[in-house]
Amino acid sequence: MLARCHSYYNATINHETDFPSLTEDIHTDILVIGGGFTGVNIALELAEQGRSVVLLEANKIGWGATGRNGGQVTGSLSGDAAMTKQLRRRIGDEAENFVWSLRWRGHDIIKGRVEKYRIDCDLKYGHLHTAYKPAHMQELRSLLEEGQRQGMGAELRLLDKPELDEYLETPLYFGGLLNRKNMHLHSVNLCIGEARAAAGLGVKIFEDTKVLDLLEGETIIALTPQGSVKANRVVIAGNAYHRLGRPKLRGMLFPASLGNCATVKLSEEDAYAINPHNVAVYDCRFVLDYYRLTADNRLMFGGGTNYSGRDPKDVAAELRPAIERTFPRLKGVEIEFAWTGMAGIVINRIPQLGKISPNLYYCQGYSGHGIATSHIMAQMTAEALIGDEREFELFAGMDHWRTPVNEWLGNQALALGMLYYNLKEKLG
Repeated sequence: MLARCHSYYNATINHETDFPSLTEDIHTDILVIGGGFTGVNIALELAEQGRSVVLLEANKIGWGATGRNGGQVTGSLSGDAAMTKQLRRRIGDEAENFVWSLRWRGHDIIKGRVEKYRIDCDLKYGHLHTAYKPAHMQELRSLLEEGQRQGMGAELRLLDKPELDEYLETPLYFGGLLNRKNMHLHSVNLCIGEARAAAGLGVKIFEDTKVLDLLEGETIIALTPQGSVKANRVVIAGNAYHRLGRPKLRGMLFPASLGNCATVKLSEEDAYAINPHNVAVYDCRFVLDYYRLTADNRLMFGGGTNYSGRDPKDVAAELRPAIERTFPRLKGVEIEFAWTGMAGIVINRIPQLGKISPNLYYCQGYSGHGIATSHIMAQMTAEALIGDEREFELFAGMDHWRTPVNEWLGNQALALGMLYYNLKEKLG
């Protein structure tokens, strides 16, 4: 088992997990592989319906991307335009409304989880989508108009530069879209809280239990170093942190390294000055910065996605210039935590649900928008396992690009493509 990374989240866990490793051969109806948001929420959804579930995690609950993100829960659904285009062929004029409602479903699921199971995860409301250049204001205005058409006008407000100055002490932006429905939270405490809820409902959770191979047949046997699980159905929910399900899943998903950091605790004066309304923020650029204040007044700041699949050598050094450019007040501030995580990037950005065989499912590919999306896709997958496959099949029927080369070459091609769009944005 690999230790948890040196992150703010892992230094402030409310209840560390102590689930056992699997050391015997067992049987279950449904096996879930992966202890991040996707796997934990599939297991929890099923347990709420009284199903027999085992969950296997190679390291610790929330060890992967679930515990390494920026903690923002937003309605910026990955691949929404491509998703809508494909769905029009399936459900016609309902596609736009379906995708819009999907944007916010994860918020409701998370809010419900926190309230039902009394999960302490520093949940706060309020988010700003900021314009890095004047042309971005039209993009934000279009989002506002769509929200107004969909009945969300009371929760959205477009801010010009003087109004934005009341929310952020920064010279960078020309305005922003304030969204009071979006949230930010402590990712690991949320995931562990959900896992504890699942265990309380009967889910058997095993940590430090890597699945080495899957033997497929009428039932599936998952082989681990010291035991096995025989299951009627299996879900692979490891996202960018596994190599199971090959060759079916090869070339569909690419790991991209996300860098994140957290400063030392700021004084009350400095924290209030830079972000008096305690909103989470990201900007309109293709390769964007994202940041927020933590519950103990640190600035958590992320950005600079590396699409080559390699981790940056020094995350803090790479992010410091962006922090100081964003908040000149914090020039020279000490960075106490710095970490990386692997997001699962899909070329067309549409989350991937499907079946490798009739009883082997997969759920993956959130392209950097995983907190809300993982909860949505977990719900769809759990419903399919219970017998309602309508929404699951909508996503299983999506067309995805698969690269014909190995994953390393695929990552390099993806990195070149992202470099092109990044340069195009800077020069545009």
